[in-house]
Amino acid sequence: MRITITTPALLFPAISLLFLAYSNRFHALASLLRDLHARYKSKPDPGICSQMKNLQYRIGLIKYMQLFGVAAFFLCVLSMLVLFLGQVTAGEIVFGLSLVLLLLSLGIAMRELQVSVNALNLQTRDTLGEE
Repeated sequence: MRITITTPALLFPAISLLFLAYSNRFHALASLLRDLHARYKSKPDPGICSQMKNLQYRIGLIKYMQLFGVAAFFLCVLSMLVLFLGQVTAGEIVFGLSLVLLLLSLGIAMRELQVSVNALNLQTRDTLGEE
């Protein structure tokens, strides 16, 4: 199968929306972490400390989600340039690499979502009476 310059261009809207979602998650978690840090400074609590560790871990995951997403976007644009220059095989390889990086980014996003859901389940378990 041969691809044209328009094939990588199809990912532009998807990657842009993905970055918006990643950035929104990052800002929400950073804000929550700042609030918890202020609460911990005023009244130290081991529960707050464990929540902060969880948030730091999740922020680290988001950092890698964004890193792999940016690299995927970079290679996507590079593949368009290489295809534009008439190097079809090289363009296909670069585009394939961009898809692999995008998959890595999405895989890390799935892990971050699992950690988020587990944290919510732990926090609400005692309230809901589950053990």
